[in-house]
Amino acid sequence: MSGICLTWGCQKQSIQQLPNIIIIFADDQGYGDLGTYGAIGYTTPHLDKLAAEGIRFTNFYSAQAVCSASRAGLLTGCYPNRINIHGALMPWSKNGLHENEITIAEMLKPKGYATAIFGKWHLGHQKKFLPLQHGFDEYFGLPYSNDMWPVNFDGTPNTDTTSWKARYPILPLIDGNEKIGEIKTFEDQATLTTRYTERAVQFIEKNKNQPFFLYMPHSMPHVPLGVSNKFKGKSKQGMYGDVIMEIDWSVGRIVEALETNGLSDNTLIIYVSDNGPWLNFGNHAGSTGGLREGKGTSFEGGQLVPAIMKWPDKIAANQTKNTLMSTIDILPTIAEITGTPLPEHKIDGINMLPVLLGDNVNPRDHFFYYYGVNNLEAVRKGHWKLIFPHKHRSYIGHEPGNDGWPGSTHTDSISLELYNLRRDPGERYNVIDRHPDIVEQLKILGEKAREDMGDAITGREGKNNRDCGWVDQPE
Repeated sequence: MSGICLTWGCQKQSIQQLPNIIIIFADDQGYGDLGTYGAIGYTTPHLDKLAAEGIRFTNFYSAQAVCSASRAGLLTGCYPNRINIHGALMPWSKNGLHENEITIAEMLKPKGYATAIFGKWHLGHQKKFLPLQHGFDEYFGLPYSNDMWPVNFDGTPNTDTTSWKARYPILPLIDGNEKIGEIKTFEDQATLTTRYTERAVQFIEKNKNQPFFLYMPHSMPHVPLGVSNKFKGKSKQGMYGDVIMEIDWSVGRIVEALETNGLSDNTLIIYVSDNGPWLNFGNHAGSTGGLREGKGTSFEGGQLVPAIMKWPDKIAANQTKNTLMSTIDILPTIAEITGTPLPEHKIDGINMLPVLLGDNVNPRDHFFYYYGVNNLEAVRKGHWKLIFPHKHRSYIGHEPGNDGWPGSTHTDSISLELYNLRRDPGERYNVIDRHPDIVEQLKILGEKAREDMGDAITGREGKNNRDCGWVDQPE
């Protein structure tokens, strides 16, 4: 346990003792899309090794099953609806992460951390919202999702002025606060994973003598898929498998950079996905591993994600943890590790460090599934999940698309339903009539959430919500 106070009560640590923190955030990678989670047709040796040397989580949830919201939850430790970030912000959106919200990067800056993000931001594209205004020293990547561009599904430029794609500007590539290039073609998309990785390795080498926080929110495997020639055609699962293999390679390059610079033992690596797979894209989408539905829903296929953590000498190797945990718990856990004060405003994350250190505890009692603008769609406590009546996207009954083309979906409705996720992780068997006592307990939890954060489905306004940031005109 060298370098960290055994009691975790120390408020001061030297620069040399503070651990480096790396968060690698995949985009739309499903629960079944890593070798250690059962993937077939391609290999992920670096990520599997990471799991073998650390912890693999089986009950780990994204903050919400969509792009901007999931990122807001990860970086602030809040349910995204609490801070009015929902859905996927568009290139014409005039809102973003509020300047008063404290990101992990801002939290760590007073401790002397160098901070960087290489990848997809998606918390506001105007200058006032970009990463350098939220605690990051360096930023290189896309301001929003890589499909927000005026290019058709076959890769040809859109020329139809009546198409919804005509509203998208050319996809900008940002360095710092400035646009330095454009992503116009599938060939451009194929360079992103490698370019992010190269910048990350440079950042590690440059900051090897001080603590650093590196955030890598990959653009992949969000469609349109792009993969370099290093991995093109290498998997038995087609392009999706190729893309995951390149992300795995990227993880290997990061680990190699740490080892080369003697930083491995004092670095916490966290690998997690932002939400489940976009199933209607067929062979260009991932696998939920048999879970119900996918991205854009509050079913398990939308929010239960693969998560791996490694921290040599602190986290015991080869662990599988069934403890309930979420991306919103990462900020307070890092705060505890680094002896950093939490934000003064209300957050929702819980310190999970005892779980990482091997204690047989369950700090997180329950989890709320919000979606849309502020819809409370379900609550989980222990292995019980109560779904509240709501309308939702459904992929069921539709033939998915292929080779980059989407299939259709429909809007469905669900009534009040109860699932035992320990015995029925696929949410196939509604047992609401058998457990009225459990239903009442979870309804009470739901009422607490509505009082605190509101619920658009029932027309409730929360007492403790905060607004996002706004601009009158794009900068």
